[in-house]
Amino acid sequence: MNRYEGRRVLITGGGSGIGQATVHRILAEGGRVHAVDVSEAGLKATAERAAADGRDDRLTTAVLDISDEAAVRAGVAAAVDVLTGIDVLVNAAGILRSSHTHQTTLDFWNKIIAVNLTGTFLMIREALPALLAGEQPVVVNFSSTSATFAHPYMSAYAASKGGIQSMTHALAAEYSKQGLRFVSVAPGSIESGMTTGTGPGLPEDTDWSLFTKLAPALGQGFAGPEAVAGVVAMLGSEDGSFITGTEIRIDGGTHY
Repeated sequence: MNRYEGRRVLITGGGSGIGQATVHRILAEGGRVHAVDVSEAGLKATAERAAADGRDDRLTTAVLDISDEAAVRAGVAAAVDVLTGIDVLVNAAGILRSSHTHQTTLDFWNKIIAVNLTGTFLMIREALPALLAGEQPVVVNFSSTSATFAHPYMSAYAASKGGIQSMTHALAAEYSKQGLRFVSVAPGSIESGMTTGTGPGLPEDTDWSLFTKLAPALGQGFAGPEAVAGVVAMLGSEDGSFITGTEIRIDGGTHY
């Protein structure tokens, strides 16, 4: 499939996990991609994989902290220059942290909101002029199953993702008559840097009985980030042209 031939795509969080998988999926479908991430090492790995696949001629990368307003302004302007415009913006960057809410500091809360919610807003705001001038423009935001279903110890994360989901609906209505679509994906039970290793950093005294349902109903365990990347690619393509103002849950039925 070459659904992205000639399409210009800006992807945040392109140095790891689902963002990185989305970079490779869209490159595989013929797109031109500018990937940004806070991790220079992660972006290097993304570029090396693209080179191994023979697709690095359509990939550019840049380090960017999406929670920094000035950096986002400059970073999006640079992306527009490199890509000569933007047709698709994928806001995959985010952080997942956990704590007992009664022990959550304001700095902890503000950091999660700043990256996940404010960072998504800043990227959208700065990219809007280019998107409105783009071809069949689309913004794909990243919510989470935690926005709708109970994930203990993750109140700050859930609030940030719920905000993204609500913002997506509002933006879809605001820009619908200008042909700009806004959709969000809500991943769950996906293997990534967020969910493995030190990922969410659950408290040492976590009460696992509060997690009443963890396993995907499909019975195959957690899926790889490619499962989400495929859906993102569909949403940003002509195949998703009648989808806007909604979210798609991708969790293997964990929360059916």
